[in-house]
Order: sequence, then C-alpha cells, then structure tokens
Amino acid sequence: MEKGASSPSAQGTHLDTVSEGYRWTGRSTTYWHGTDDEAREIIPAEIVFTAARPQDGWYAGIEFSGRTRIALERSAHSLNTVLGLDPEPGPFRSRIEPGGSFETPTVFLGAFAGGPDGAGNQLRPWVRAVLGNPLTWKDPKYPLLVNNSWGNGMKVDEALALRMIADSKELGLEMFHMDAGWFRGVGDWYPNPAKFPHGLAPVADAAHKQGLRFGLWVDWTQAALDTDPGALNVLDPKVRDWLVADVGPDWKPEEFKGQTVDVGVPAARDYFAKEVKRIVESYHLDMLEHDGYLVAEGCTHSDHPHAPPGQSMKVSHEWGSDFVYSSNETDVSYHAVRAYYSIYTQTRREHPGLIFEICNDGGRMVDFGSAAHGDYFSITDTYDPLSNRRAFFDASHLLPAAMLESYVEKWPTPRPENFLYMLRSGMMGWETIMQDTNAWTTEQHDAARSAFALYKKKLRPLIRDAQLFHVSDRPDGVHWDGMEYWDPARGKAVVFAFRGTVPDEAQHRFVLAGLDAGTRYRLHFQDGSAPDRVATGGELMNYGLEVHLPNPLSSELVFLENAGRAP
Repeated sequence: MEKGASSPSAQGTHLDTVSEGYRWTGRSTTYWHGTDDEAREIIPAEIVFTAARPQDGWYAGIEFSGRTRIALERSAHSLNTVLGLDPEPGPFRSRIEPGGSFETPTVFLGAFAGGPDGAGNQLRPWVRAVLGNPLTWKDPKYPLLVNNSWGNGMKVDEALALRMIADSKELGLEMFHMDAGWFRGVGDWYPNPAKFPHGLAPVADAAHKQGLRFGLWVDWTQAALDTDPGALNVLDPKVRDWLVADVGPDWKPEEFKGQTVDVGVPAARDYFAKEVKRIVESYHLDMLEHDGYLVAEGCTHSDHPHAPPGQSMKVSHEWGSDFVYSSNETDVSYHAVRAYYSIYTQTRREHPGLIFEICNDGGRMVDFGSAAHGDYFSITDTYDPLSNRRAFFDASHLLPAAMLESYVEKWPTPRPENFLYMLRSGMMGWETIMQDTNAWTTEQHDAARSAFALYKKKLRPLIRDAQLFHVSDRPDGVHWDGMEYWDPARGKAVVFAFRGTVPDEAQHRFVLAGLDAGTRYRLHFQDGSAPDRVATGGELMNYGLEVHLPNPLSSELVFLENAGRAP
C-alpha cells in the first residue's frame, strides 16, 4: 500500500503473485524525493497470504517514522522477509555516547484469515487499542467534521476566520482549522498583526463560544529570515548550528517553508518542546497540525548526535529547503524521529485532550510510529473526489478509517448529486472541508447540513467501530466503486456507492462480505434510489447489493440493519 503523498498514483495498492524468484523492496521516509515514474513510498507494512481459501497468512509492519525498509523474497518453498531501518544509503552507522543506548524500531507481526480485508479487520483494532491515544478514542465526536481555511489559501485573517466559524456552526461542523497564512513569517510562529490585530486567542475563544474546537497549522522545525523577537533566524549562530545545512547568502524561504532544523540536536529539541508548548497554550489550541519537512534526513554536521556525513555528501536546493544526501540519512532521521516523539509525548502529557494531525506535505508520514504519537493523518495532498477515494482505499487496508483525513476542495458540482458525490468522497473517515462554505448556495448549504447531521448520527459510529470491506476494485473514476462498513455488535452496516463517468453503467452489484448468511437485513437507500427492502446475508454476499443511479458522478448510501433470522 503506497502513501498518497503529493497525489495517489494510478495503482496505489499492489497485489503481487509471490512466485519463485520474487524479490521486492519497499521504503518509507519522512520526505520522498522521487519522481512520479519511480516506485512510490509504502506505508511500512506488508500482507502475505495464500490465494486459496481461507486466504490465511501473516502481516508485518514497522512502528517508526524514520527511514525504514521492508524486503521480501521467495526461493523455492521458502519466504524470507526483513523489516527495519533502511541501511541505504550506506554504510549505515550510528553514534552511541558513553552510557547511551540504541533502540531498534519495533516490528509487529500477526496471523489472519480472509485475505487483505481479514488482515485489516484484525490489524486496525490493534492499532486503535495498542498504538492509539485512549482519550481520543473515548471522545464520542471522534472523528470530527472540520472547516479549514486553506480554501482561501494564505489570505486568512481575523474577519475571514470569524465568518468561517459562524458558518461552521450553522452547518453543524465541529472544528475550525486555521491553515497556513496566519503567521508573521516562516519560523516566526506569531500571528501577523496586520491580519490578526487581536492575536489568535480571541479567534480560538470565538470558536469555543460556538461550541467548536480550534486547530492550527504549524511547520515548527523551519527557520527563515525574520528578525522579530521569537523568530527562528537562520543567520543566528545558535540556529545555524542546528540547521541540516548552511544556507547561501542569496537564500530566501518560500511562502510557508524555510530551512529545516535537525530536531535531534538536544538543544534544538529542548527549544522546540518549549515552542510547541507556547503555541498550544498561547493560542488556546484543541488541535495542532504539523506539516512540511518536519523530521530531517541527511545533515552536513559532524558534531550532531547522529553519524557524520560521508564523503559523497551532496546538498540540493529543493522548494525552499536545502536537502542533504549522504550516508548518514537514516541515522539523522533516527535521532530526529526520537526527538519528535519525545516532544509530542511531553506535549500530550501536559495537554491530555489535545489532538495532533500528522500532515507532513499531505501524507509523507503515514506510518505506525506516527499513529502512536498522533491522532489522524492527512492522507493525500490532492483533494478532488477521486484522489480522496483512492488514498482512502489504499491506507484503509492498514489503518483505522477514523484516522484517515480527506480534505474536500472546491470541485465542479453543476447538479445536486455531484455536490453530494464530492462531500461523500471525503466522508468515509475524518472529513475536512477546504473551501469557502460562505460561497455555497442555499441549496448546497441545506444539503451539506443534512449530510453532516447524517455523518454524526449514523456514519461516525460505523467509521469508528465497524469492520471494513473493500467491495470493489480501486477507484478509477470511470467505473463504480464502493466501501462496506459492517458492525456485527450493532448489527448495522453502510455501503458507500459511487458511480463513475461511463454513461451506460447506470447500475452495479456490490458483493458484500462479513454478514451472516442466514440473517435478514433491512436495506435503506438514503437518497431513495430504490425502495427499502429486506434481503438475506446469503443473497447480499452471493448475488450482491444492486444499486441504480441514473447520473454519472453521483453516489448513494445504503444502510443495512439486522432484521432477524430468515425463516
């Protein structure tokens, strides 16, 4: 399963036949430098199973956010797999001070039956129970419905924020999330006085008065050129010693990205622990989002805790930052990740109710180490309906649906059913609206309000607790695709059905899974695309659930409820 970083690829989820001589290597880092035609980074896990029923097998993964690698190969009747830190570029070395220690990343292993969905329905509850934050999962409003300011880009200011808060309340959304654009400058994480003359705390308080939570975007390990008090300036000798590489005399930051600090340096780690604490407390945060190149990999310094760089070191300028390519990349990321984890552990201990969003350029740190230190992931940096469904299809094989956030951007919706299709494509997990809702028509407001109310009442409990079945091929936007949630404890289910662009595919059958063959289920078609009826589990798992939609790029929600044993 690939990460959806940047934009989901055409394949995303890979199903390979492991025949004689098969060899595969998957890599995960904190920031991918490849091109679209190269092998994409993986969510660091694998699922291996037999093709014959009951499709039993094993899964394995790595609980770490640094540079890791999984290798699998087959020779005759033997399978061999190795999981851990990536030894390349090598040779791998680490530096251990007297009295210090080196702890290898934790690897997990489990056995299952039922193919990839059987693996996922065993793995996801484990992620929730063992890695997840218990306080987050005890919150009945998790996952949240969110309104994000990035629909207006960097233009956010106090007036816009207050309008969005008011509209969020009217629509039934539950958090206002202020994205990039609020700060004085990169590395200068104080509110821009021209945009926020009263600071951020009054905006947060305004959200709280409306019953909303308040979240904030910060790329907190970046330094730049601001000289105001509190700014992290790359020319400051103290800060320069923390950077992964010195910047040139003509260097300038991007709009919201600067030069990365090696947070693995103890003094830098202590500074950022205090800075994150200040941001959370001063701005009255309920949620903190980290973005950008947070965790360094590769560093020019020989006096940092990591191993020194090799002789083949190269520094490359890429979109605001100077990236270091060297034999010490894995060790730099190892120490930086440990520091990052310690900062978030400390912050959570001091603020138990705080929620963490793991963004990192839209899905570059989707991994099990982040799952143990954050509460949800931005799974892709492309936000149209198809990209959202593709990224969700991939990541939901391994991670709980409630942890998978889809940003819903402005998209052409000439018909009411297109508008619902857009909303529902981001509604299968954590949904964040990233467009100007004040520009919606009255009809769109009404449709969105109803959709959000339905999410809170009927969809959210299933997203949190239900088993998940991928009941279609991976979405291609052309043909139908769908997802089934089945909660055996409640005896309830929902099927998300999406029609593609093919003009002559007005109906489709989804073969369901997980139900009891001898039980009758009451079917309710939310949009009235078909009359409510009763069907047995055997019928739905053999013949399938038939859905009819007259128009392309439309959707339906089909709810199922246990109606007792069949006579």
